Amino acid sequence: MKNSINIGVVGLGGRGVGNLRLILRMDDVHVVSLCDLRKERLERALQAVKDAGRPMPQATLVYEEMLARKDIDAICVFSGWNEHLPLCIEAMKAGKYVATEVGGANSIEQCWETVRVSERTGMPCMLLENCCYDRNEMTILNMVKQGLFGELIHAEGGYCHDLREHIALGYERDHFRHVQNRNRCGELYPTHELGPIAKWLNINKGNRMLTVSSIASKARGMNAWVAANRGADHPMASCPFTEGDVTITTIKCAHGETIMLCHNTSLPRPYSRRNVLQGTKGIWSEDKNCIYLERISEKADCWEPIDKYYEKYEHPLWKAYREGGKLMQNKEGHGGMDYLVQRAFFEAVMAETQTPIDVYDTVSWMAVTCLSEDSIAKGGMPVPMPDFTNGRWFTRNDIVPGPYCLDEVCWKYVEEWLVVSG
Repeated sequence: MKNSINIGVVGLGGRGVGNLRLILRMDDVHVVSLCDLRKERLERALQAVKDAGRPMPQATLVYEEMLARKDIDAICVFSGWNEHLPLCIEAMKAGKYVATEVGGANSIEQCWETVRVSERTGMPCMLLENCCYDRNEMTILNMVKQGLFGELIHAEGGYCHDLREHIALGYERDHFRHVQNRNRCGELYPTHELGPIAKWLNINKGNRMLTVSSIASKARGMNAWVAANRGADHPMASCPFTEGDVTITTIKCAHGETIMLCHNTSLPRPYSRRNVLQGTKGIWSEDKNCIYLERISEKADCWEPIDKYYEKYEHPLWKAYREGGKLMQNKEGHGGMDYLVQRAFFEAVMAETQTPIDVYDTVSWMAVTCLSEDSIAKGGMPVPMPDFTNGRWFTRNDIVPGPYCLDEVCWKYVEEWLVVSG
């Protein structure tokens, strides 16, 4: 077990620098190299390092220079979506652990290549899906593992976020969402909702996704927003955006469970991940902030606030970090889940173990984007989800226990951590 690690960070746009600032608070993680194609972004990142009082790292415009360093243990990829998996592949070839920010994949072959390189090199590739570590999702994970929902039947989730200004005017600052929405029609951002669901349903470890079916509405929201806020003569008011305003995706799993995803970023609405989990013993709804558990809830067939269940069922990782004070110090990272997912990766690097979100999780969640595009192009026909584990999904037992584990709830390890850190 290493006491500290050296990392490189590639991709230093808004999200990249935000993540960098969070990492710079971790005394046992040393940022020794920064990389971006734009000099002004490098300079902004270097200023963040200086402001944090940390040693100044290498700054390079050439990714290969970062990968050539023998003292780097891991690479964090915070670039635009198109570069995520290619940069991960090169990092693993260089013998580095690698973690990537979220987003959909570009092609199924790209996903397969990521798996092949990870298996050949033995280097893990982790999707930094922060929603797997949010308080709600982890509490539900704990309740699922304790059997409170019974046998799981159906799950729903979505990325419903009013991003019209960011997307429509993204060309002005080369925002990757603009290019995606102009050229693709599919479930562009599936992993926020799918990641936690996949862990509840044991996807890739005892279960798998079989087929993906998607349909998309017409695209009107973006043009309407531009015309109303920038004028009808603005070039984006008549730009032909390809992405439908609402995309619905359904997934069938090997053991009969169904999943429904919704992508909605170009219409007026409050933010929601639309989480729903239905089992034979109960149901949870994020938007209602409510739960109903048969023979446990106070009244039959009546919703009750999930808040009352936190004291007993809050995931031990959240309890430990709140009591340890670390979440309170890092709350700007989407309420703490950014901090937790990054620590999950760095702890695996230090222990030289597999990451809690492994390469099979990473590519199968990301692949939904490409598969949904194919399904929409075929009129909503189901398309098969590749088995990236090559048949190992129903016999895999390679769970790495620990406080950040997402395959089981490891009370012992969290309690030990709390005693040591306290």
